[in-house]
Amino acid sequence: MEVETMLLRTDPFRELDRLTQQAFGTSGTLARPSVMPMDAWRDGDTFHVEFDLPGVNPDSIDLDVERNVVTVKAERPQRASDAELIAAERPRGVFSRQLILGDNLDTEHIAASYDSGVLTLKIPVAEKAKPRKISITSKGEDRQSINA
Repeated sequence: MEVETMLLRTDPFRELDRLTQQAFGTSGTLARPSVMPMDAWRDGDTFHVEFDLPGVNPDSIDLDVERNVVTVKAERPQRASDAELIAAERPRGVFSRQLILGDNLDTEHIAASYDSGVLTLKIPVAEKAKPRKISITSKGEDRQSINA
């Protein structure tokens, strides 16, 4: 159940864009989104996702949920200075990532926080996906309980 909880929508051009940015010095101005590293894990009845977004203004972060698709967008603005760059390895521009969540997660109750450059999502497991007991009655005195 842990592996099926979330599927990632992959972007085969992401690595090509990163290499192009490095080779030609373009800093996040390409049409494809930049990389947004992420960790995801399940702890009990909560699914956790953390995105690394250092240097991103919290006001630029946009989090949308449509059905079972979570979209995270953020922007690290271009430098306003005309100074000569010695190194420009940190991508700038718009970052975007989509996650396709399984039906066993409760997308109505996602909690999000941003601290020290990390966007954290906490997504509870849906009540319908949690194990529960079903009582069985019979015409006799004996009653049983079955785990579902």
